[in-house]
Amino acid sequence: MERPCPLLTFFSFFFFFFLPCLSCPEYQKQALLQFKSSILAISPSVNSSDDSDQLQSWNSSSSCCGWAEVECRGIPRVVITLHLTNLFTGLSPQPQVESTILAPLFHIRSLKNLDISDNNIQDMSGNNFKGSIPPQLFRLPYLRELQLGGNSLTGKLLHDDEETEKYGLEFLDLSHNDLSMEIPTEIGNYLPNISTLALNNNRLTGGIPSSMRRLSKLELLFLHNNLLTGEIPTWLFDFKGLTALSVGGNRLIWNNSVTVEIAPNPSLSRLHLKSCGLVGEIPQWISNQTGLRFLDLSKNNLRGELPEWFVEMRIEILILSDNEFTGSLSPRLFSKFYPVVLALSRNNFSGELPKNIGFPTFLGVLSLKENNFSGSIPQSLVQCLALQLLDLSRNRFSGHVPDFNPDRGLAYIDFSFNDFSGEVPTTFPVGTRFLALGGNKLSGGLPFNLTNLSNLERLELQDNNLTGELPNFLSQISTLQVLNLRNNSFQGSIPQSIFNLRSLRILDVSNNNLTGEIPQEMVLAARTASTSGLQGLNIYTLLDLSNNQLSGQIPTSLGALKALKLLNISSNKLYGKIPISFGDSEDIESLDLSHNKLSGSIPPTLTKLQQLTILDVSNNELVGPIPDGGQMGTMVLDPNYFANNTGLSGIQIRVPCPKEQLTPPVKIEEDDHKESWLLWESVWIGYPIGLLLAIGIMLGIGYFTLPPPSNRRHPPQCPIR
Repeated sequence: MERPCPLLTFFSFFFFFFLPCLSCPEYQKQALLQFKSSILAISPSVNSSDDSDQLQSWNSSSSCCGWAEVECRGIPRVVITLHLTNLFTGLSPQPQVESTILAPLFHIRSLKNLDISDNNIQDMSGNNFKGSIPPQLFRLPYLRELQLGGNSLTGKLLHDDEETEKYGLEFLDLSHNDLSMEIPTEIGNYLPNISTLALNNNRLTGGIPSSMRRLSKLELLFLHNNLLTGEIPTWLFDFKGLTALSVGGNRLIWNNSVTVEIAPNPSLSRLHLKSCGLVGEIPQWISNQTGLRFLDLSKNNLRGELPEWFVEMRIEILILSDNEFTGSLSPRLFSKFYPVVLALSRNNFSGELPKNIGFPTFLGVLSLKENNFSGSIPQSLVQCLALQLLDLSRNRFSGHVPDFNPDRGLAYIDFSFNDFSGEVPTTFPVGTRFLALGGNKLSGGLPFNLTNLSNLERLELQDNNLTGELPNFLSQISTLQVLNLRNNSFQGSIPQSIFNLRSLRILDVSNNNLTGEIPQEMVLAARTASTSGLQGLNIYTLLDLSNNQLSGQIPTSLGALKALKLLNISSNKLYGKIPISFGDSEDIESLDLSHNKLSGSIPPTLTKLQQLTILDVSNNELVGPIPDGGQMGTMVLDPNYFANNTGLSGIQIRVPCPKEQLTPPVKIEEDDHKESWLLWESVWIGYPIGLLLAIGIMLGIGYFTLPPPSNRRHPPQCPIR
């Protein structure tokens, strides 16, 4: 009898018994494919041809253990980790995703780590979860880490029928959602093994439950930026392994008369007590927390000078903004104290800055705005290698604005509203994105070297004594989004080339001595960009040419600027009729044409402007009835906005219209969603570089991240002020 081949027997065993153990179970693969199908039903572009796409590798012909963002362990192999963050990044607008989309994942009961943060998932009323966090998530028996941050989840935090203590959840991130209940009173019983609890940036109410004292394994507690009330319990400092305590930005109050001694905790590295009612000097017990690296005591009522014990501590991020500190900054403070972030804005500090303030090797963010500092800027700041954000605005600094080394990494410079004089410097770091020198006493023209700033997005030189013509070379700063030159002494015409800036959103050249006509090229450039696939007619958000000597007629093509929110061309010498094309400026909220020589009637097309809240046509030569109906019939019209015209009539100004002048209202659809837009400063919010850049710098440095137990990518964050 012929003996079987041992090699054949081995391969048969390998293929039929061992290989299947290296693949994920079929039911888990099908669950993941069903989840992918639900995602593609919302947005097919999620499965783009881009090799970096998260779900592209998910297909029925391969094992799910080899798919991107999936991790398997054990024999047989089972799925233990899913990283499904930012699935909809880059989509505009981002879809609102019902939490029912998560249902297939509940079948993968081997899951230990589920990260679906930053996907804009929301719980909708009427679905299987009744508007709350899906309770099935807490019933996955091996789940240790659950990250749901950065969605729009609502409803209950935990459910009464859950026995989560059986499952040993260790990491729970529900930050940046829309949770609006109280923290469950028995949370200490539900989560006995929890080491990281992140509930920050929700709308949680009530107090901090006493049952949390049972969370003996707690290391990181993030409760900041909610609506919590009551007294901050001192037992929060009793957790031996606590490394981060963040309860600021609530309505919690620290008992300043507390007599309980807060014991030193060398493990505590992060303490966030923003807006906690601290009064007087910085509490002495904080000096005993020798392990502190992050300290935020902003928006309290602290006063006095900075204590000397800061010199002996190793704090890297110190935020003391919005208090009542006084005195000057001691040079000794920067002899041993080496902060990465120092935020002392909106206090009452005074005196000159110490010459060694820029010596700390890793100083990346320095914010001293709204104090009473004076004198010149120390050369050590100009030469600081790591500095990326420097905000000295609204102080009493004087002298010349220094020239910076173009090779430095400084990206944000705000010296506005001081007493600097002289000409605009010719040298700034080439990576500068935000440059604010407004509200000083600068003179002369704009230097050509500004064209070297190839990343500049915002240039603010308003409220100075600058002269000369607006230079054509401004058009070479192709990244420019905000250009504010108001309240200077510029003269000549508005250069046509300035409207070649494809990224420009805000242009304010008001209160100068500009002459000539409003360039038609402004809209022609926008049309060219639109046909080239660029932003085109959606580029301008604010355009302020008021209080100049501009003449001629209003270009009818202005109505083609679809994204325009505010248009102010008042106090010029414009004549002719109001273009009927203004009725096509569908997003405009404020339109000021006052103090010109405009004639004719107010076009009825303005009644189509659903967002319009301010219309000022006073001090012109307009006649005829003021249009009624549509938005013109619903918004509150100030009679002064129509004053001093030749022959306007209408109920808005209590002047009856002759019967032959009555015009039927334009019938339009009503829009129930109107946003307010009052001042042009509101537009700045659309293009914030300062605060976001500061946060971005900190995230890049890594100080706002949770200690990574296992590839955590989206920890709770805390902003700089």
